[in-house]
Amino acid sequence: MSTVFGLILGLGLLLCAAPILWPASPGPTAQGRASRVRSLLDHAGLERVPVLVFIAASACLGLVAAAIAEASLAVLALDAAALAVGALLPMSVVRHRSRARRRASHTFWPDAVDHLVSAVRSGVALPDSVSTLAHAGPVSSRAAFAEFEAMYRTTGNFGVSLDALKARLADPTADRILETLRMSREVGGTDLTRVLRSLSGYLREDAAIRSEVEARQSWVMNAARLGVAAPWIVLLLLSTRPEAAAAYNSAGGVVLIVGGLCLSVIAYRVMLLIARIPEERRWFA
Repeated sequence: MSTVFGLILGLGLLLCAAPILWPASPGPTAQGRASRVRSLLDHAGLERVPVLVFIAASACLGLVAAAIAEASLAVLALDAAALAVGALLPMSVVRHRSRARRRASHTFWPDAVDHLVSAVRSGVALPDSVSTLAHAGPVSSRAAFAEFEAMYRTTGNFGVSLDALKARLADPTADRILETLRMSREVGGTDLTRVLRSLSGYLREDAAIRSEVEARQSWVMNAARLGVAAPWIVLLLLSTRPEAAAAYNSAGGVVLIVGGLCLSVIAYRVMLLIARIPEERRWFA
């Protein structure tokens, strides 16, 4: 009976914390979820990977992880946990890759702005100035600017080509730079170079501050991840013994594993919520 009361108490606490851990979203549909996955893949530099292929690969990886867990441990609750972890692992990798690319973008966008300033001051037209980044800009973004150059030469429409470049880069800093160029081309003016130089200085200061904060934060994040993973490593080692596997296959063992998994997920989500660094939102995306 005490176990039932404990589960009810834990469920009540989870429901109380649910609005903070999982904020409400306005009725996500299947198409909306697919578009979010597509956006994550684009941010991670996996533009050529179809969404259905990614979902199928995630499901297959989850089944493989569950099969390995069943063959090595033979604990039903751990099989289900391995299935969930294996299915969510590709999404975690994509999110990590997206964050890494975004951190890298904080360092190379000031250089790209400097190239634009040099091209504009030398009298090159704005479309040609943007096209020069396909050859002289940061290596990681040259392919996107090469596509812009090809599209502009084909259509001659700067606005449409700029929209395609924004979608290809999918970066808030890129949105800010490209919208500044769009406004300068449509409205005109002589302050473009001054605005771009100010923006370059701001981006460098922001990158320096973010790198310092992330360096200090990494110690806490790694310690928290180790604290979450350590009990599960011990559990896996214990599950290799037949008597421990039999105990974990009982009703009490399943409750213990499921309860521990829920607590680990809640603790990890709280850690991410506390340590989250605000990210810029995209402009007119």
